[in-house]
Amino acid sequence: MIHLVLGGARSGKSRFAENWVAQMTASIPQACPPVYIATATIGNDDEMANRIARHQGDRRTSALAWITLETPLALAECLTRIDKANQVILVDCLTLYLTNHLLRASLNTTAETLRRMSATNLASHDWQTEKNHLLAVLPTLKSHVVLVSNEVGSGIVPMGELSREFVDQAGWLNQAIAALADEVSLVVAGLPLMLKTAINS
Repeated sequence: MIHLVLGGARSGKSRFAENWVAQMTASIPQACPPVYIATATIGNDDEMANRIARHQGDRRTSALAWITLETPLALAECLTRIDKANQVILVDCLTLYLTNHLLRASLNTTAETLRRMSATNLASHDWQTEKNHLLAVLPTLKSHVVLVSNEVGSGIVPMGELSREFVDQAGWLNQAIAALADEVSLVVAGLPLMLKTAINS
């Protein structure tokens, strides 16, 4: 079972996804502890550090015995490595995972390479390899997987080449995963709207 959960900032998508994991775990006989794959990185961002600490605190006080894995880049490899039956995995979130790849490629680009190829194009090339790996892995998993992602296409087109590339790539990633997912939910103001269910997938 693959469940994609979409929503804007502060829409309640992560809370909805965590509740979905709790319900799914409770329904599985002899279920393994659920796995939380966190894609966020702190860097030099104090506000992000506070967000991550808050999420960690929530998981510590949760009734679920979460196993947390910090995986900013190698998501497909991580899913393959930990996959097993009777397990539920939460990935939060796909858009930070995408951001990590785009920024990593851009920051690692040398001045000489930049003269020959834009940082955005290089980032996109590296990202396509990782994205294709993820899309190939997901349908093969024995685990139940819920993936959280931001819906970023409802606002204005952003300024800046890398920002526009991010919006494009996030939209294409969401579409690709929605196509292979069994269920897709859109969360708005804490309220989920089922866009695709296992019955009609």
